[in-house]
Amino acid sequence: MIDGHVHLERGPYTIEWLERFVDAARQRGINSLYLLEHSHRFIESRSIYSDINPDSYFGKWLETRLKVPLKEYINFIEIARTLKYPIKIQFGLEVCYFEQHEEEIHKLTRCYPFDFITGSVHYIDGWAFDHKPEHWYGRDVDATYGRYYEIMGNLIKSRLFDILAHPDSIKCFGNYPSGDLTETYQKIAGLLVKSGVKAEQSAGLHLNYKHSRLGMNETMLQIFQNAGVEIITASDAHRPEDVGMYIKEIEQTLKNTF
Repeated sequence: MIDGHVHLERGPYTIEWLERFVDAARQRGINSLYLLEHSHRFIESRSIYSDINPDSYFGKWLETRLKVPLKEYINFIEIARTLKYPIKIQFGLEVCYFEQHEEEIHKLTRCYPFDFITGSVHYIDGWAFDHKPEHWYGRDVDATYGRYYEIMGNLIKSRLFDILAHPDSIKCFGNYPSGDLTETYQKIAGLLVKSGVKAEQSAGLHLNYKHSRLGMNETMLQIFQNAGVEIITASDAHRPEDVGMYIKEIEQTLKNTF
């Protein structure tokens, strides 16, 4: 089994910390582990977020995160790669996608031979939809969904990424559009296939937001599978004890869709 999205960020970049994730993965039957870190951790990512108002809630939140030199993570990876583990381990980055900052993203992601790069949409024109439910108050949900998937389409077309993170995480607080998004999902699926980008079937919203649904909504998942999108299972764990969480159940959703 694969856990394609696990963050180390709540602990130090040490082999001892890494081994806790490996042990947890083995206990849950995971034999392939994708470890990655958020781009908002690293000082070198600052320019990617430069359009976010520094005086806003989101700007102040980012300022508390953009603290770690990327070299610390890279040094850790280089040490870890000299060691042998009972499961396959890969190292990458999860990068927030901003249409106007593709050049900066390219520089960040190509500065080191990471095993994979995951792209995610967390910001919609400077507004982060997944921080607090009250941030949705007064927003046009249909327009927000439309812009979210427009940005996602550009993310895929950029060819900067190997994997698309949690493709319908916009539902995190239970806000849903009034219309049918079949055509939108079909467009995204076509772009994924054309670009060779994998999509996550992620337990992250269930694990981290207590959302009732495991993974993509059924319509999106059906469309992605019918289109031949390559899908990777992921927990979006941020702690060793969450590694591999719900992966068996996620695998079952892939079988049940057909």
